[in-house]
Amino acid sequence: MKKLLVIGAHSGDFVWRSAGTIAKAIEEGAETLVICMSYGERGESGELWKKDPKRSIESVKIIRHEQAQKAADIIGTPIQFLDWGDYPMLISDERVEQLTHIIGDFEPTVILTHSEKDPFNPDHPLAFQATQRARLLSSGAGVPSAFKNIDPPAWYSFEPHQPELCGFVPDTFIDISSVIEKKMAAMACMGAQTYLRDYYAELASRRANHARRISGKKDIKFAEAHQSQVPRVVCTIF
Repeated sequence: MKKLLVIGAHSGDFVWRSAGTIAKAIEEGAETLVICMSYGERGESGELWKKDPKRSIESVKIIRHEQAQKAADIIGTPIQFLDWGDYPMLISDERVEQLTHIIGDFEPTVILTHSEKDPFNPDHPLAFQATQRARLLSSGAGVPSAFKNIDPPAWYSFEPHQPELCGFVPDTFIDISSVIEKKMAAMACMGAQTYLRDYYAELASRRANHARRISGKKDIKFAEAHQSQVPRVVCTIF
Protein backbone atom coordinates (compact mmCIF):
# COMPACT_ATOMS: atom_id res chain seq x y z
CA MET A 1 0.00 0.00 0.00
CA LYS A 2 1.24 3.48 -0.83
CA LYS A 3 1.88 5.65 2.21
CA LEU A 4 2.59 9.39 2.18
CA LEU A 5 4.24 11.06 5.18
CA VAL A 6 4.29 14.88 5.17
CA ILE A 7 6.60 16.58 7.68
CA GLY A 8 6.16 20.31 8.23
CA ALA A 9 8.11 22.59 10.54
CA HIS A 10 4.95 24.49 11.50
CA SER A 11 1.30 23.57 11.71
CA GLY A 12 0.33 25.46 8.54
CA ASP A 13 3.09 24.26 6.23
CA PHE A 14 1.31 21.12 5.05
CA VAL A 15 -1.77 23.13 4.09
CA TRP A 16 -0.12 25.75 1.89
CA ARG A 17 2.44 23.52 0.21
CA SER A 18 0.95 20.05 -0.04
CA ALA A 19 -2.77 19.93 0.84
CA GLY A 20 -3.59 19.11 -2.76
CA THR A 21 -0.99 16.36 -2.99
CA ILE A 22 -2.24 14.81 0.25
CA ALA A 23 -5.88 14.93 -0.88
CA LYS A 24 -4.92 13.48 -4.27
CA ALA A 25 -3.02 10.63 -2.61
CA ILE A 26 -6.05 9.83 -0.47
CA GLU A 27 -8.30 9.97 -3.54
CA GLU A 28 -6.07 7.34 -5.13
CA GLY A 29 -6.23 5.06 -2.09
CA ALA A 30 -3.01 5.94 -0.27
CA GLU A 31 -2.64 6.14 3.49
CA THR A 32 -1.35 9.50 4.72
CA LEU A 33 0.02 11.09 7.88
CA VAL A 34 0.95 14.72 8.58
CA ILE A 35 3.56 15.60 11.21
CA CYS A 36 3.74 19.17 12.52
CA MET A 37 7.02 19.71 14.33
CA SER A 38 5.71 22.91 15.95
CA TYR A 39 2.61 25.07 16.01
CA GLY A 40 4.44 28.06 14.53
CA GLU A 41 3.26 29.98 17.55
CA ARG A 42 6.01 32.58 17.51
CA GLY A 43 7.03 33.12 13.89
CA GLU A 44 3.97 32.15 11.83
CA SER A 45 0.98 33.45 13.77
CA GLY A 46 1.16 37.12 12.95
CA GLU A 47 -2.58 37.62 12.50
CA LEU A 48 -3.24 36.26 15.99
CA TRP A 49 -0.63 38.47 17.64
CA LYS A 50 -1.94 41.53 15.81
CA LYS A 51 -5.42 40.93 17.18
CA ASP A 52 -4.16 40.55 20.73
CA PRO A 53 -0.47 41.27 21.46
CA LYS A 54 -1.01 40.31 25.10
CA ARG A 55 -2.26 36.80 24.44
CA SER A 56 -0.17 33.89 25.76
CA ILE A 57 1.92 31.53 23.66
CA GLU A 58 -0.17 28.63 24.96
CA SER A 59 -3.37 30.28 23.70
CA VAL A 60 -1.79 30.69 20.26
CA LYS A 61 -0.82 27.02 20.26
CA ILE A 62 -4.40 26.04 21.03
CA ILE A 63 -5.75 28.14 18.16
CA ARG A 64 -3.13 26.86 15.73
CA HIS A 65 -3.87 23.28 16.80
CA GLU A 66 -7.58 23.75 16.15
CA GLN A 67 -6.99 25.39 12.76
CA ALA A 68 -4.58 22.70 11.55
CA GLN A 69 -6.78 19.89 12.84
CA LYS A 70 -9.79 21.31 11.02
CA ALA A 71 -7.77 21.62 7.81
CA ALA A 72 -6.52 18.04 8.18
CA ASP A 73 -10.08 16.80 8.72
CA ILE A 74 -11.21 18.52 5.52
CA ILE A 75 -8.39 16.92 3.57
CA GLY A 76 -9.03 13.57 5.27
CA THR A 77 -5.62 12.92 6.78
CA PRO A 78 -4.51 12.01 10.30
CA ILE A 79 -2.25 14.64 11.87
CA GLN A 80 0.24 14.57 14.74
CA PHE A 81 1.68 17.57 16.63
CA LEU A 82 5.15 17.33 18.19
CA ASP A 83 5.22 20.80 19.83
CA TRP A 84 8.96 21.32 19.38
CA GLY A 85 8.73 25.12 19.44
CA ASP A 86 9.68 27.57 16.71
CA TYR A 87 11.85 30.59 15.99
CA PRO A 88 14.19 29.00 16.73
CA MET A 89 13.32 25.34 16.46
CA LEU A 90 15.97 23.24 18.20
CA ILE A 91 16.72 19.78 16.82
CA SER A 92 18.32 17.51 19.43
CA ASP A 93 19.41 13.89 19.06
CA GLU A 94 16.36 12.91 21.09
CA ARG A 95 14.05 14.68 18.66
CA VAL A 96 15.70 13.03 15.67
CA GLU A 97 15.21 9.70 17.42
CA GLN A 98 11.53 10.53 17.98
CA LEU A 99 11.11 11.35 14.28
CA THR A 100 12.98 8.18 13.34
CA HIS A 101 10.51 6.10 15.35
CA ILE A 102 7.59 7.86 13.68
CA ILE A 103 8.97 7.07 10.24
CA GLY A 104 9.75 3.50 11.25
CA ASP A 105 6.29 2.91 12.68
CA PHE A 106 4.43 4.44 9.71
CA GLU A 107 6.73 2.93 7.06
CA PRO A 108 6.03 5.53 4.35
CA THR A 109 6.73 4.89 0.70
CA VAL A 110 7.03 8.66 0.13
CA ILE A 111 8.18 11.47 2.43
CA LEU A 112 7.43 15.11 1.66
CA THR A 113 9.07 17.95 3.59
CA HIS A 114 10.82 21.32 3.27
CA SER A 115 13.63 22.39 0.96
CA GLU A 116 17.24 22.27 2.07
CA LYS A 117 17.64 26.04 2.00
CA ASP A 118 15.40 28.91 3.07
CA PRO A 119 17.07 32.27 3.79
CA PHE A 120 13.81 33.68 5.16
CA ASN A 121 12.83 30.97 7.62
CA PRO A 122 15.33 29.41 10.06
CA ASP A 123 13.11 26.44 10.94
CA HIS A 124 12.53 25.06 7.44
CA PRO A 125 16.15 23.94 6.75
CA LEU A 126 16.25 22.39 10.24
CA ALA A 127 13.13 20.40 9.40
CA PHE A 128 14.83 19.24 6.20
CA GLN A 129 17.96 18.17 8.10
CA ALA A 130 15.99 16.33 10.79
CA THR A 131 13.95 14.52 8.15
CA GLN A 132 17.08 13.63 6.20
CA ARG A 133 18.73 12.11 9.27
CA ALA A 134 15.62 10.31 10.47
CA ARG A 135 14.92 8.87 7.03
CA LEU A 136 18.42 7.44 6.82
CA LEU A 137 18.33 6.07 10.35
CA SER A 138 14.91 4.48 9.89
CA SER A 139 16.18 2.62 6.82
CA GLY A 140 19.44 1.58 8.47
CA ALA A 141 21.44 3.80 6.10
CA GLY A 142 21.70 0.81 3.76
CA VAL A 143 23.34 -1.47 6.34
CA PRO A 144 21.58 -4.48 7.95
CA SER A 145 21.21 -3.96 11.71
CA ALA A 146 19.81 -5.47 14.87
CA PHE A 147 17.02 -2.91 15.10
CA LYS A 148 14.02 -2.50 12.82
CA ASN A 149 14.63 -0.77 9.51
CA ILE A 150 12.38 -0.03 6.56
CA ASP A 151 12.84 0.28 2.82
CA PRO A 152 14.15 3.79 2.00
CA PRO A 153 11.16 5.98 1.16
CA ALA A 154 11.11 8.21 -1.90
CA TRP A 155 11.84 11.73 -0.68
CA TYR A 156 10.64 15.08 -2.02
CA SER A 157 10.70 18.72 -0.98
CA PHE A 158 7.50 20.70 -1.42
CA GLU A 159 7.66 24.19 -2.86
CA PRO A 160 8.99 26.95 -0.56
CA HIS A 161 7.54 30.45 -0.56
CA GLN A 162 10.55 31.91 -2.41
CA PRO A 163 11.64 29.00 -4.64
CA GLU A 164 14.30 30.89 -6.62
CA LEU A 165 16.12 31.89 -3.41
CA CYS A 166 15.89 28.43 -1.86
CA GLY A 167 17.54 26.45 -4.65
CA PHE A 168 14.21 24.80 -5.41
CA VAL A 169 14.02 23.30 -8.90
CA PRO A 170 10.70 21.49 -9.39
CA ASP A 171 10.88 18.17 -11.20
CA THR A 172 7.54 16.68 -10.18
CA PHE A 173 4.10 18.22 -10.71
CA ILE A 174 0.98 16.77 -9.10
CA ASP A 175 -2.35 17.43 -10.80
CA ILE A 176 -4.64 18.53 -7.96
CA SER A 177 -7.53 19.72 -10.14
CA SER A 178 -9.95 17.14 -8.76
CA VAL A 179 -9.21 18.10 -5.13
CA ILE A 180 -8.66 21.86 -5.39
CA GLU A 181 -11.87 22.59 -3.46
CA LYS A 182 -10.48 20.64 -0.51
CA LYS A 183 -7.26 22.61 -0.63
CA MET A 184 -9.15 25.90 -0.79
CA ALA A 185 -11.32 24.87 2.16
CA ALA A 186 -8.28 23.76 4.14
CA MET A 187 -6.51 27.07 3.47
CA ALA A 188 -9.61 28.92 4.65
CA CYS A 189 -9.15 27.29 8.07
CA MET A 190 -5.76 28.92 8.62
CA GLY A 191 -6.87 32.19 10.19
CA ALA A 192 -3.41 32.95 11.57
CA GLN A 193 -2.02 33.44 8.05
CA THR A 194 -4.91 34.64 5.89
CA TYR A 195 -2.54 36.59 3.64
CA LEU A 196 -1.22 33.35 2.15
CA ARG A 197 -4.52 32.10 0.75
CA ASP A 198 -4.54 34.12 -2.47
CA TYR A 199 -0.84 33.52 -3.02
CA TYR A 200 -1.12 29.73 -2.93
CA ALA A 201 -4.33 29.66 -4.95
CA GLU A 202 -2.54 31.65 -7.67
CA LEU A 203 0.54 29.42 -7.39
CA ALA A 204 -1.56 26.29 -7.97
CA SER A 205 -2.92 27.86 -11.14
CA ARG A 206 0.54 28.92 -12.33
CA ARG A 207 2.07 25.50 -11.67
CA ALA A 208 -0.80 23.95 -13.62
CA ASN A 209 0.27 26.05 -16.61
CA HIS A 210 3.76 24.58 -16.34
CA ALA A 211 2.36 21.06 -15.95
CA ARG A 212 0.20 21.48 -19.07
CA ARG A 213 3.14 22.65 -21.15
CA ILE A 214 5.34 19.79 -19.93
CA SER A 215 2.78 17.01 -20.35
CA GLY A 216 0.39 18.27 -23.01
CA LYS A 217 -2.51 17.42 -20.67
CA LYS A 218 -4.82 20.36 -21.24
CA ASP A 219 -7.26 19.41 -18.47
CA ILE A 220 -4.81 20.22 -15.65
CA LYS A 221 -6.19 23.34 -13.98
CA PHE A 222 -4.33 23.27 -10.67
CA ALA A 223 -1.05 21.65 -9.63
CA GLU A 224 1.53 21.50 -6.87
CA ALA A 225 5.26 21.32 -7.56
CA HIS A 226 7.86 19.23 -5.70
CA GLN A 227 11.56 18.47 -6.01
CA SER A 228 12.95 14.96 -5.63
CA GLN A 229 15.88 14.58 -3.22
CA VAL A 230 16.98 11.09 -4.24
CA PRO A 231 16.97 9.31 -7.62
CA ARG A 232 14.10 6.96 -8.38
CA VAL A 233 14.73 3.35 -9.36
CA VAL A 234 12.45 1.94 -12.09
CA CYS A 235 12.41 -1.22 -14.17
CA THR A 236 12.08 0.58 -17.49
CA ILE A 237 12.39 4.08 -18.90
CA PHE A 238 8.92 3.77 -20.49
